[in-house]
Amino acid sequence: MSQSSYNQVWKDAMSELSSLLAEELPPVPIPPQRDRVVFFQRLATLYVRYVQVFRQLEEAHNMLVHPQKRRLILLLLKGVMGRVLELKYEMVEKEFSEYHYVDDILHALKLTPPALEIPIPYFFVGERSKETEERKTMVLDVLNLADGSKDLDTSMDKVMTEAEAIKIIQMVERAWQGRIRAKLNKDVRFSNFDRRHRAKSAGSAFNELAAIRIQKIWKGYLQRKKTRIARDEEMIFLGMVMDPKYQTPLQAEIDAQAIDTSIRVRQKKHEEVYLNAIDAILKQIRELEWNDMAKTMKNQIRQWFYECRNTTGLFPDYPTVEEGGSAIIFAEKTPQQLVEEIALQEEEAASKSKAKGKDDKKAKDKKDKGKGKGAEDDDEGLTMMPSAFLSELEVANKRYEEVWKTRNESENFTQIHEVELIKEEMRKIVEEEVRLQVDEEMREELAELKLAVDKEKPGKQKGPKKKKGSKGGKKKKKEKDLTPDRTLESLCEELVQQGLLKRAKNFRMQDFLGDYNYLGTTLRQNDIEPMPSLLDVRQVLSLYGILPLGAPEVHEKAPLIKSILLVGPAGVGKSMLVHAICQETGATMFDLSPYSTAGKYPGKPGLAMMLHMVFKVARLLQPSVIWIQDAEKMFYKKVPKDEEQLEPRRLKKDLPKCLKLIKPEDRVLIIGTTKGPQNSDLKSMCKMYGKIILIPRPDYGSRYILWEKLIKKQGGKITNALDLTSLTKVTDGYTPGQMVQVISSVVTKDRINDLTKHPLTADDFIVPLGKFEPVLQKEEEALKSWYAKTPLGKRRIKAAAEKEDALLKAKDAKTKKKK
Repeated sequence: MSQSSYNQVWKDAMSELSSLLAEELPPVPIPPQRDRVVFFQRLATLYVRYVQVFRQLEEAHNMLVHPQKRRLILLLLKGVMGRVLELKYEMVEKEFSEYHYVDDILHALKLTPPALEIPIPYFFVGERSKETEERKTMVLDVLNLADGSKDLDTSMDKVMTEAEAIKIIQMVERAWQGRIRAKLNKDVRFSNFDRRHRAKSAGSAFNELAAIRIQKIWKGYLQRKKTRIARDEEMIFLGMVMDPKYQTPLQAEIDAQAIDTSIRVRQKKHEEVYLNAIDAILKQIRELEWNDMAKTMKNQIRQWFYECRNTTGLFPDYPTVEEGGSAIIFAEKTPQQLVEEIALQEEEAASKSKAKGKDDKKAKDKKDKGKGKGAEDDDEGLTMMPSAFLSELEVANKRYEEVWKTRNESENFTQIHEVELIKEEMRKIVEEEVRLQVDEEMREELAELKLAVDKEKPGKQKGPKKKKGSKGGKKKKKEKDLTPDRTLESLCEELVQQGLLKRAKNFRMQDFLGDYNYLGTTLRQNDIEPMPSLLDVRQVLSLYGILPLGAPEVHEKAPLIKSILLVGPAGVGKSMLVHAICQETGATMFDLSPYSTAGKYPGKPGLAMMLHMVFKVARLLQPSVIWIQDAEKMFYKKVPKDEEQLEPRRLKKDLPKCLKLIKPEDRVLIIGTTKGPQNSDLKSMCKMYGKIILIPRPDYGSRYILWEKLIKKQGGKITNALDLTSLTKVTDGYTPGQMVQVISSVVTKDRINDLTKHPLTADDFIVPLGKFEPVLQKEEEALKSWYAKTPLGKRRIKAAAEKEDALLKAKDAKTKKKK
């Protein structure tokens, strides 16, 4: 696609965004909605439409090369990301579920399920600042150095145990016996063949019989080959099988990849030229226009002095720096209005502190009254929560309509920067610099005028009164720095040596394969809560984990998520998702799992030092992910005897305290993973983790995709001999981790070389699968019943019970009317 095509994508996205802003910011406020279903439908529709705008803006920002356009698109993109997260938060609060099924909305908007996929913007990792890149490079150097020393140690100092030695001797002995047995079988087989051959080769009848048999086999082979070719051609013609020529990368695909690479190069080149142009134009404006700006400002301020003198009879007080200085003078207001506005600001500053105490008291009373009344919103009606991103989106949309919507770029074929736009922006910066200097000079001139005309002696100018802190208010304790004299590099080296700072494995969110839950809407309509599909889990974690960590502006203003707990059977991909989040956002990974912290930093002072170092480095190297594997061990009701040495509960009290200290500007996310949460204290675990995500075993559609994609990734070929449908049906309950192990054991290098003669069949995978135990329906139901006891699960059960009660009351009312 050309640059004009991507400009059209941006234009379409802005058209949809304008209509969305018009709906969300109408001239007359939208009245509260009493029907929860209708309100959720409106939320879900907005969510789906914003996701489409997000996808279009991400594509435009990724492929356009114009530096000024990309800056505006980036601003819009972050605003839309934040709005998507706000809508997701509201949908969870209204439907009491982390997963939503909106098939009717997709049908109405003529979209398919892949349209709900959350894209991961390229700029998260591809366009990081130089400072961030330097810090990440330093961490990688420390990790590489540690890996090199470990390899050296293991190669020189590794000692073989007695069990390992016995295992090797047994393996060698069995191999020798196998070779002897194979040689004996070979000799016996050849001796029998020679005997039969000598007996049959006596007469000429044998030669004729041999020729007929050879002809039979050859003709049968030729006919089977023709039949197979004809069948394959028919399947290709019917569209049931892909043509082999499309399975290899086409020249068009190779060219498209080359174009993408060239676009990245052009983006960097245009960005460098743009930054150099900013410096040059800023310097030029300072040299040529500084004096004229200062002279014009002084004349306007003097005119304001005299107009105020003529209107009020006195010279005005000059606005302070906190009030905006001369900036409020240049607003389109009369001198009388300006004097009144300054007086009002002083009165408001004085009265605000008095009113604040009363408001806090009212809010507290209202909060106390509202406790225990879950249906209060339903009585008054449901309304949208205030957004922190709509105002920014409105400003950016206005900027687009003023500058880019009708701009003629027919002559800007190379898509370089617009010089006039840079001058407009730089003039504003220079005007602010000039205004600060002019304000100092004009304050002195005003004092001299007052002394000469009004005989008023210069005194200290009254500024806005400082707010006095309430006596009863508690001061927040600042976190003490236990390592003030240590460098970041030395802290990283120590954490790496202790095994608390680790390298994230190279996984991506796209590697977490699965299919959509096509029955979700139908099941919910029948009051059956469906288990989420693996693709639903991927979408939720992209929203909760990747988008906030990738953009600081989104993390600061969007609903804050400090911790996530991933719950699911072993092998469903919990650890893989943690590594994928780190890779997609470029996050530094810390490991505070019980096995990683066992025996390290003993005692209370040691524990405090360990947590301090981890969170200090995590803030300095943000975005950061703190991973706690086997998170249930931290909240054990009773520690098993074989795990007492681990001291799994040593972080139970101190880690939640550190969690509270995470602020919106700290892009630090704690992710726990567990396969057996039933053994832990549910209340403490729910306090620790703000979001609990249940990951199920794969359903039929996800298993089919997993078998197909994983076999191809390993180097195998899918042919008609491999019945994927039956294999998928038979492997119900097996996890993706078990499938990966089975495929890696079956599709080896020797087996790949032998695929032309012996293609893969479903039988090849059945025997290795027998070594693993599948996840039974009972285990999944146990996890589901545990999840129902979490705060969100309880709220959903309560809402379902209220709905049933309402239906029963409606039926009773109808029967009474009939009587």
